[in-house]
Order: sequence, then structure tokens, then C-alpha cells
Amino acid sequence: MENNNVSKHQYFYSVGLSYKKADAAIRGKFSLDADGKTHLLEQAKNEGIESLIVTSTCNRTEIYGFAEHPFQLIKLICENSNGSIEEFQKVGFVYKNQEAINHLFRVGTGLDSQILGDFEIIAQIKTSFTQSKAFGLANTFIERLVNAVIQASKKIKNETEISSGATSVSFASVQYIIKNVEDIGNKNILLFGTGKIGRNTCENLVKHTKNEHITLINRTKDKAEKLAGKLNLIVKDYSELHLELQKADVVVVATGAQNPTVDKAILNLKKPLLILDLSIPKNVNENVEELEGVTLIHMDYLSQLTDETLENRKKHIPAAEAIIEEIKEEFVTWTKGRKFAPTINALKEKLNAIKNSELDFQSKKIADFNEEQAEIISARIIQKITTHFANHLKDDNTMVDESIEWIEKVFKIGVSAK
Repeated sequence: MENNNVSKHQYFYSVGLSYKKADAAIRGKFSLDADGKTHLLEQAKNEGIESLIVTSTCNRTEIYGFAEHPFQLIKLICENSNGSIEEFQKVGFVYKNQEAINHLFRVGTGLDSQILGDFEIIAQIKTSFTQSKAFGLANTFIERLVNAVIQASKKIKNETEISSGATSVSFASVQYIIKNVEDIGNKNILLFGTGKIGRNTCENLVKHTKNEHITLINRTKDKAEKLAGKLNLIVKDYSELHLELQKADVVVVATGAQNPTVDKAILNLKKPLLILDLSIPKNVNENVEELEGVTLIHMDYLSQLTDETLENRKKHIPAAEAIIEEIKEEFVTWTKGRKFAPTINALKEKLNAIKNSELDFQSKKIADFNEEQAEIISARIIQKITTHFANHLKDDNTMVDESIEWIEKVFKIGVSAK
């Protein structure tokens, strides 16, 4: 694909890092909370970035946007997180133009997810776009691209079985608990954190363990009470966390805190304890493993658990990729048309100016000159000429930038110089 540049020297990039090369500790350093995202968007605006969206989930932190050089976008991530340029260079990626577009399609449709077919990321992309638009940082290109990715995501979800079966980090965590804790229905389970993963895990625990001893704790108590009301569970104050940890047989930690909230100092255990940390950054200090009887499992381990469901999903990858190609082709056609439309319009104006000048000249020179007929004939000729040029520019084998430059030079219309 040709350069999708907003100006002569701006290109569309995707920069970031994900579970593919960055472990949970590094992803935690680069994660952006709500304030971090807001500050990043404000900085981008102040630094003259025209358009971008930023996503930060437990599996990835990425920017999709326009810049003269990718470092402008990498700098935004590093300066608004706890990650460094040096660390980014080791695990980060940079995609440009078509590769960047391809990457966003694969991320948004669950093909690049840590668990294949996980469609939760598309909601994050929608939210990211809305936030960028509020800052005036979402141009027509990005809006059209995000809508195309949303369209592909819906179509893949509806027309393939790539998301069939229950498999997610929350589901995998519950399956791990069931397989590794005897008599789980009678054990004390503590869920700390009621964000999206926490809520999903809680619902799966209730559904699959039939346990009536599940306690919820959240920094904001009313969020926990709202969830507990639906599922008929117990809620305790955040101040009671250390007490509830002593009672628990299983602890699921799924908070959005930037620093560990559970460590060995607050554990005074008299029985074995299984801790599942589903947080990014990690919210359980690894020093808890120094205590006898403590088993700590992180979400990265759970994400590696493959089963029949995931194997079945892989069979539907070709169908999903075919849908992506179809919708991506429509988008690419639109970007090409968007690029050469100003040149075609300027060419038409130039030819019309030549026509009007010539008709005026001939009407004065030729007796009984039929201006109406001459207007009809010349207008049709202009339409045919511009259609030929447009078809040439639409051709997949055409080097669009070079052709536009040639047309503008020959007809002296200079659109791209404006």
C-alpha cells in the first residue's frame, strides 16, 4: 500500500509492546492507567501530533497514529509510564503504514490476543477512539480504520466459531482452581478487585464451583456491593483485607493498582493458600512464595493453558483472515480514493478552465457557433479523460504517489504542494 500520509512526511505507525515479547513485569512497567492515558493524549496534542489512539490492557500497551518518525510515539508511551526507552528497544515493535493497519486488524479481531478469539480488546479500541476524538486527535483516516476493524470483529464473531467455547483468563483461572483445590465447594475464596477480569472470574467461580463462601473486597466498596448483590456474595471493607487473607484457602487478586498490594508481611497463615494474580502490573509480591504452603500463579501461566477449545478455535483462523482481507481491501480502496480525489478534482477544474477559454474564443471567431452543443461534447470528453486517469490511479499495480506527482506536474495543478 502507498504511504497513508497526512502530509508529505507523516506516516501511519503502530508502536508498542505485548505479551509476545514482554513478560508481565515489563508489561506492568509500560501499562497506562486512566490518568496515564489522559496525560499521554494531552502531551500528544501539545506536541502537534495530529491523530492517534492508545490502548493499554493486561496484554499490551500500543499507540496507533501519525508521526514523522516512530520515536515521537514511543516517547509518549515511555514518558507517561514507568518504562524506559532502553527497555522498549528490547521488547517493543514498530509497524509502518500497511503493516500497522494489518496489526490493528489482527489485534481488534482477537487473532493477536494472548488467548485466541478473545474479543474484549475491541471494546478497549472503541473506548480509546472515543477518548482521542474528545481531544480532537482522531482524524478521518483513523475513524474509518477503527470502524473497519469493528466491522471485521463483528463479522468474524458472527460468521466463524473462533470465539466458541469458554476460554479466557478468568475461565482458565477457575478451571485451575477446580483442578488443584480439593473440595472447592467448601473452601473459603477471597476475590480482591472487581474490575472486568475480577467480575468475570467471580461469575465463573459462582457458576462452576457452587461455592457459597466467596468474599469480595474492593477499594471502592460500592462496586463490590453491586456485584455481590447480583450473585448473593459477602462484601468486606478494604481495611479488613489482612484479616480475610488469613481465613482464605484461595485468593484471586485482580486489581488495577500500580504497585503490589499483597506481600508476605500481611500474610499470617495457619493453612495452605493458593493465590492467583490476574493483575497487570503484578499485584502480589513474589516474596509470598517464601512462606511455607503458599502457591502463587500468575495470569501469564494461565494464558498458556491450552485445551480442546483453543485447538478447535485454531481451525477457524483461515475464515477469520479471509473476512479481514475483504474488509481491509475496502478500506485500502477508500484510502487510495481519498488520496487521489483532490488531484482528479483539480484536473477536472483545469480541463474545464481550458474548455471555457476555448469555447469563449471559438464563439467570437465562428459565425453561428452552437455553444450549447459544444458545451455538451466537451463536458463528455472531460468526463472520459478524468475517468481514465481515475481508473489508472485505482489500479493495484499503479504507484499512486508517483502518478499523482506526474499528473500535477504536467497539468500544473500542484495539489499535494498545498
